[in-house]
Amino acid sequence: MQQESGVSPDGVSLSQGCVLCRQGAKMVLFVTGRCHRTCWYCPLSRERKGLDVVYANDRKVSSPADAIAEAEKMSALGTGVTGGEPLIELDRVVEYCRALKEHFGPDHQIHLYTGLAPDEAMLRRLQGLVDEIRLHPPHECWPCILETDYARSAALAREMGFAIGIEVPALPGIGALAAALPLLDFLNINELEWGETCAAAMRERGLELEDGMHNAVLGARQWVKELPRDPKVHFCSSVFKDSVQLRERLKRIAANTARPFEEVTDDGTVVYGVLEPAGAVDEFLESLDEDEYAVCEGRIEMAWWMLAGDGAGLPGNKYVVERYPNGGMVVEVTPL
Repeated sequence: MQQESGVSPDGVSLSQGCVLCRQGAKMVLFVTGRCHRTCWYCPLSRERKGLDVVYANDRKVSSPADAIAEAEKMSALGTGVTGGEPLIELDRVVEYCRALKEHFGPDHQIHLYTGLAPDEAMLRRLQGLVDEIRLHPPHECWPCILETDYARSAALAREMGFAIGIEVPALPGIGALAAALPLLDFLNINELEWGETCAAAMRERGLELEDGMHNAVLGARQWVKELPRDPKVHFCSSVFKDSVQLRERLKRIAANTARPFEEVTDDGTVVYGVLEPAGAVDEFLESLDEDEYAVCEGRIEMAWWMLAGDGAGLPGNKYVVERYPNGGMVVEVTPL
């Protein structure tokens, strides 16, 4: 069954996958870094590109059970399956998606990105597991998109009940994809982003960063203007992904995983204090309740304001940590 879409504030019709992404309610399931294509603009990191690894959000996993645990930590309402090229590992996609649907129920919305044009046999295996397919036709075939397997795959997928769209980065010549709109439920355009592994290719083409704060490539927004104003066409900016999608997902994770003494910020990060003791601190710890601190590899972690106040005179290094929730990436460390 095709998923019901939403409408953005500017009147653009959004796929159900995009609606949930805007809420930060989708887990990102990266099923492999392997890919049959070598797109010059691919932003995958060196830790993933070309490697057969699986990640749920930013955590490496080795089984569907691990992925389900990560989804539960953020109260996920759906999952976005990506890569690399997910359909290189079709059996794995089926295994993980089936486990997610069985655990969370059929309303757990799953969308899948692919650079392939799935044929009927592939689509049959995905039926009932993947709700929404996002095709990524290569740049060189955009001018003749209606003559490609992608157009045929889109028409077939739609007949079979999938929500179907094209999702590509903003590149020159993107206006040619307008010809495919009658075949699609949506056309998602992502702002072209700079990455460590594609930086050299970007420079070779004379591209540069829009500013020093974000990964957006200068000029990408102008290329999108080649497309007509159509409710099916949705542009997703680099700033939106960083400031809305990621933040909302982090908030959901923090709501489920933050320790009692961690402060959750408006950005979804958590803040706490750390003491590396250089002397006796037993008397101080005895004055605290069990849920007011944790001992981790010799460090004592507690509320930052408690460390800055009552613990100011304790011997040892003291600092405040801001990081992504659930033991995620450290954003900032501030000495006390």
